[in-house]
Amino acid sequence: MKLPALPSFVFKPATLLVLYLIGAIFAAVQLYSLGTHIFTFPKDPYPDDIMNHLDLMNQFLGRPLTEYNNYRIFKYSYFHLIHGENLYGLYPSIHWDFFKYSPTFALLMAPMAYLSDIAGLVIWNILNAITVYFAVRMLSFTTRKQAILLWFAGFEMLTCLQNTQSNGLMCGLMIAAFACMENGKTLWATLWIALATYIKVYGAIGFCLILFYPGRLKFVLYSALWMFVLGVLPLIVTPFQTLLTQYHNWAILIKEDAKSAVGLSVAGWLHTWFGIDQKALVSVVGVILFFIPLTRYKMYTNQTFRMMMLAFMLLWVIIFNHKAESSTFIIAVAGVGIWYFANEKANWRLALMILVLLFTSMSTTDIFPPYVKKHFIYPYTIKAVPCILVWCVVFVEMMLLPKPKPIRESISTVS
Repeated sequence: MKLPALPSFVFKPATLLVLYLIGAIFAAVQLYSLGTHIFTFPKDPYPDDIMNHLDLMNQFLGRPLTEYNNYRIFKYSYFHLIHGENLYGLYPSIHWDFFKYSPTFALLMAPMAYLSDIAGLVIWNILNAITVYFAVRMLSFTTRKQAILLWFAGFEMLTCLQNTQSNGLMCGLMIAAFACMENGKTLWATLWIALATYIKVYGAIGFCLILFYPGRLKFVLYSALWMFVLGVLPLIVTPFQTLLTQYHNWAILIKEDAKSAVGLSVAGWLHTWFGIDQKALVSVVGVILFFIPLTRYKMYTNQTFRMMMLAFMLLWVIIFNHKAESSTFIIAVAGVGIWYFANEKANWRLALMILVLLFTSMSTTDIFPPYVKKHFIYPYTIKAVPCILVWCVVFVEMMLLPKPKPIRESISTVS
């Protein structure tokens, strides 16, 4: 039975842009309207969370917390930076949890820091949403396939927005860096990678793009320039010695935060399914597996191979991330979509896409009963499993990809 054709406006870029903007605004207004709640000790604390210590949680007992806590962390980091306060300390009177980003990220929150929470929150969510939108529009797929990819990533985009996280920015910057390299815009590509690195350190994986394109010396020089400029940018508002201390404190916090965490990752999957607790070994194996496809240096001129490497990279940074959580999967799911459209159509590929949509993107929604989520989805890290499976498929396909062949689509530009 043939399915009815969807109306053409569903695939128009303007339609997707409007929907992404509406989603961003709706999520911000919804969170703000929920007001505050009083902190009490959680019934089911996360065992791998740095905040899961009685001495830390006691500082928050009875305090009001907002439903957009992550944004509050980002916003007030700017004020801690300019006042010379420890960016990586606890501030129970303002927000829950630690700030875990760079001093540069704190500085770049300046445009929103002086706005009211609702205004800043709306702008923050819009920034995340449109970064993903415009990055996908830069990819070398037809407009229709870009639209389908944006629809496919929509559930995860909304999850990211409802958590006021920065993962939309990370996803968009990494994709945009690739697209800029494809079009010879090395200066912009290296800026996006450096910026992603100063948001979350795993953004540095984008520097692997140097291998695929000519002008590698220029790539290295631009990368070094942007990393230096962004690294010292906070000197505009803070003394040099204070900035060094901030970076030192950041390194300490990242180290402490990583000690026991496994997250929605390969390590978490092995732990919950098989009782295997070898996070360090899993990380080492993950790094080795990441570099193996890069040994196929004769494939670097193959655009399909490069597109698959982008998908491989976007999946890898999540499934091997010890701090991967539900809101980070916008990155992995975008990688799944890119892998799908970079290859020839096949029913088994579509089946994997549907598997990701159901058990990754929709596993935390109301389509699954609370009992199923509590006793199956959450305890067994089901959200990560389809992405792990797709990553394995991408790995095998990259290793078996035959002689170079051009991607089927012509380059599409942002209209």
